[in-house]
Amino acid sequence: MSIDLAQFLPTFLEESYEGLEIMETGLLNLQSSEDDSIHSIFRAAHSIKGGAGTFGFNQVTEFTHLVETLLDEMRDGRREILKSDIEILLQSVDCIRLLIDADHNKVVCEDESISNVEGLLNESLKSSSTDTQPQNDNKSEKTQSATDAQSWLIDFTPQPHLVQTGNDPLFLFNALADLGELEIVCNTSELPAFSDVEPKELYLSWQIKLTSSDATEDDIREVFEWVEDECTLEITLLTNDATPNVQEDEAVNNETQEQDPEVQSTQPESEQSSKQELAEPLSPNTITTDTNVLTTKPQSAIVGKDKASPAKAKPDVGSIRVGVDKVDMLINLVGELVITQSMLSELGNDFDLSKVEKLTSGLDQLLQNTKELQESVMRIRMLPISFAFNRFPRLIHDLSIKTGKQIELVIKGEQTELDKTVMEQIGDPLVHLVRNAADHGIESTEVRLANGKSAKGTISLNAYHVGGSIVIEVNDDGGGINREAVLNKAIEKGIVEPNSSLTDAQVFDLLFEPGFSTASEVTDISGRGVGMDVVKKNIQSLGGRIQVESEPGKGSCFKVNLPLTLAILDGQLVRVGTEVYIIPLITIVESLQAKAELINRVSGNMVLYRLREDNVPVLPIYQLFNLEAQCTEIENALLVVVEFDGQKVGLMVDDLLAQQQVVIKSLQDNYQQVDGISGATILGDGSVAMILDIPGMITMALKQAQVAQKATVNNNVEVV
Repeated sequence: MSIDLAQFLPTFLEESYEGLEIMETGLLNLQSSEDDSIHSIFRAAHSIKGGAGTFGFNQVTEFTHLVETLLDEMRDGRREILKSDIEILLQSVDCIRLLIDADHNKVVCEDESISNVEGLLNESLKSSSTDTQPQNDNKSEKTQSATDAQSWLIDFTPQPHLVQTGNDPLFLFNALADLGELEIVCNTSELPAFSDVEPKELYLSWQIKLTSSDATEDDIREVFEWVEDECTLEITLLTNDATPNVQEDEAVNNETQEQDPEVQSTQPESEQSSKQELAEPLSPNTITTDTNVLTTKPQSAIVGKDKASPAKAKPDVGSIRVGVDKVDMLINLVGELVITQSMLSELGNDFDLSKVEKLTSGLDQLLQNTKELQESVMRIRMLPISFAFNRFPRLIHDLSIKTGKQIELVIKGEQTELDKTVMEQIGDPLVHLVRNAADHGIESTEVRLANGKSAKGTISLNAYHVGGSIVIEVNDDGGGINREAVLNKAIEKGIVEPNSSLTDAQVFDLLFEPGFSTASEVTDISGRGVGMDVVKKNIQSLGGRIQVESEPGKGSCFKVNLPLTLAILDGQLVRVGTEVYIIPLITIVESLQAKAELINRVSGNMVLYRLREDNVPVLPIYQLFNLEAQCTEIENALLVVVEFDGQKVGLMVDDLLAQQQVVIKSLQDNYQQVDGISGATILGDGSVAMILDIPGMITMALKQAQVAQKATVNNNVEVV
């Protein structure tokens, strides 16, 4: 019987990474062996080890065994929980993550940190063993012998479908073998005739005798924790006094059976076999059946792996855990769709004008059902942002040690939901912002105390919804951003002209220029000026924007505004010539008919439109995409004023059409990247419409305006 374990691998990987997060969070909050978190940490490590053994992840199994041993000593109170051990275990979490990836890709992990942490684990375990040795030496011989003779009888009856879930009893027996010597008897009484055997069913059960000096019932149950819901498990402690009596009773029974054949025939064959085989001592770590004896092998021997010729694993599609309530809602909506479809189909039979009203009503109902179904499907993709925030407690912990600063992390709004795709892509930019806050924002303890602040600095993460977007804030109570230093650095690098008059927002926006940094020294955390520009680009690629607020001596706030999802967009359809384009509705400030008296033409063929207090650059779309437009004169044109990242631009169009939600299709994946275009969609009539990249178009318009402004200045100089 062969079970394809590959089908269960994605689930194992997902649960393992969740287990590592549980371990990391628990270790950061661990105080003492009486803390309940030590048990959850141990269970997570034990589950990872058991699953890794099932899939033949031997590197993970061997390393996690050391971690599990150290945690077991902490949990049982055999060793004091020291800060140094917690640091080793935190490093071990990182190592397990690397080893899982390596085993998944079927390669040997050669990272030096693995061997270094493994050495630290062995050293810590060795020191623990040395510390406890004198106490063991003081024990009396009587107590020691009693402990050595401790035995457990384990009746293990798995459910028939156990192997279909990817579990193999052999791996459980291997885990038990780590606790002591085993004597295993296999019961085949439930095995049906060969013609009735179902290949995917398990018909065996086992009776196991475990002899161990220190194994407890909890230790044994933890071995079976992986399958506790899929088996019947009975564990009985065999006392020293009871063992001889059992053997004596078996001897009497055997003698009676030899003298009285009738008595012998009344006992089930399986019971006779079990008693006979248990009476005969077996060699350690053997499995006995009615017909043969199998020697158990280490997991590495059972599930082999060719390390000489590693094969690259297929990329994971990924998965999302969905609440049952969301699934039920989808089922209900599908039922409504089926009813509506049946009604419309019935109307199609012998259709006449008298049924037009019912047809219209049915189509309206179909539209409503489709919209609700769309919203429900989108909610399935929504996950709490805590999935992105969970990495930061460990990050702050490590940064506190590296920088020597006392830093506290405060997280708010962790249940705010965000599209899974957006969350995956925003993780790295947030990490960079938090690292900058710890390195540059929070002052040293001495400086904080001198300024009348508390010794411990605070970095807070907050997430909340605003309309159809989500706002993520990274705040710190540090020294704030030195506005003059930023401006002087920008002038020095030639980014802005001397004597330029810039607002605070414009000055702080200079931090995102490539290569820009005001750090006095470069560290391994930040300060090279590489990253902040990438942060802004990544956020803008998601259709978001980032704003900076800062107050000297009080701290800074980096505010990231993102769309809730990248899959569906609320858009305004506009026509330019014969083409239809879509402008994201969230970027539109207003639409208006241009007035001649508010138009200002400057040199460089640049047109500015006076909109109240702003001079808005006008960008004719027909020129940008080389189209034949219906209206080429701005005096008669429609302007759609859009805004992004505090900058406005007027898009010149021929006509305004409807507003509607559109499904975004990637242009880069299906064709290639085009400047000014962020994606495409298919309209109701089957035609393809391009979605305008507003940030890109604003950048293009501002560059044209700067060129025109410089040309005007040069002309004025020549005239003088």
